[in-house]
Amino acid sequence: MAGSSVGQNFRITTWGESHGAALGVVVDGVPAGLSLEAEDIQVFLNRRKPGQSKFTTARLEADRVEVLSGVFEGKTTGTPISLMVRNKDQHSKDYSNISEVFRPGHADYTFWEKYGIRDYRGGGRSSGRETIGRVAAGAIASKILEDLGICVKAYTKSIGPVEISKVDFEEMEKNRLYMPDAGAAEVAEGYLEACMSDLNSSGGVIECVVTGMPVGIGEPVFDKLDANLAKAMLSIGAVKGFEIGDGFAASGSTGAENNDAFIIQDGRICKETNHAGGVLGGMSDGSDIVFRVAIKPTPSISKKQHTVNVSGEETEIEIHGRHDPVIVPRAVVVVESMAAITIVDALFSNMSARMDLIKEFYRKDR
Repeated sequence: MAGSSVGQNFRITTWGESHGAALGVVVDGVPAGLSLEAEDIQVFLNRRKPGQSKFTTARLEADRVEVLSGVFEGKTTGTPISLMVRNKDQHSKDYSNISEVFRPGHADYTFWEKYGIRDYRGGGRSSGRETIGRVAAGAIASKILEDLGICVKAYTKSIGPVEISKVDFEEMEKNRLYMPDAGAAEVAEGYLEACMSDLNSSGGVIECVVTGMPVGIGEPVFDKLDANLAKAMLSIGAVKGFEIGDGFAASGSTGAENNDAFIIQDGRICKETNHAGGVLGGMSDGSDIVFRVAIKPTPSISKKQHTVNVSGEETEIEIHGRHDPVIVPRAVVVVESMAAITIVDALFSNMSARMDLIKEFYRKDR
């Protein structure tokens, strides 16, 4: 299987299946000397693990990370870092009734047609548990960014029709929906309870803000920073849309309204507004990077659905097992992690952009 790796100078490769022995990631390109403990990674994994509330799957996984290589005495060694999380609470029998049928909204059919075989237990490689490797790698990327004064923060902007009207990060940590608005979180909980009573699920929107970015990170043609962020986000299984800055709303504005005027503030070039979302011509412009991703409703629902089996016969399916009625809260840290991974890779690639800076770094008298 190709396509399990991403990045050039900061490169990650995820591996493992939902009901296999374990999942994990190999992270290559981490500089030597970064302070890193298993607990730094565990903090991130705890944000995405199942069983945290009635709005997440009841699968009981501790998701404890094991650091297999690349770290010695609390410091990275510069060699590939291999991380593993063992699966402990697989209920593979819950999926026996779908072994011969294709679940609506899942990758069952496309996986079957591409490979002629599929692991139907929880979706196998196409399961949301694949994101464990992304989040573990994202924790390392975030540590690098923290040392550079760059912060990546994602949060739930909306669930179904319920959207936040303010951003209070302290409040976000108090509710399991990761909504930075207490009033919106309360309404969203009621909406989700109604979905669950109807054996249904919900989607939503995650917003991410990156602060502290220097100017000029990203490339002007194929490896645009916003293009690579879009690819990173759309590689997350549940994501169906991406927009940066004003996004689709920009199509309804005029140039005079959409352009961000430049000003001098505290002796440096800044923008009066940020309709562009922090990226101009594929490169960071020094403003906050602001983007949003649309998360589809959880496809595993208990309602009876029409489908087809591997023999090409029409049939019906009722999906059993333990599933999230909404993916959004657990996907917040996945979005944050993929953003951090993309930005670190862009920062490392940027180090070869200017000859004068290369000469300064390698000057003989250093």
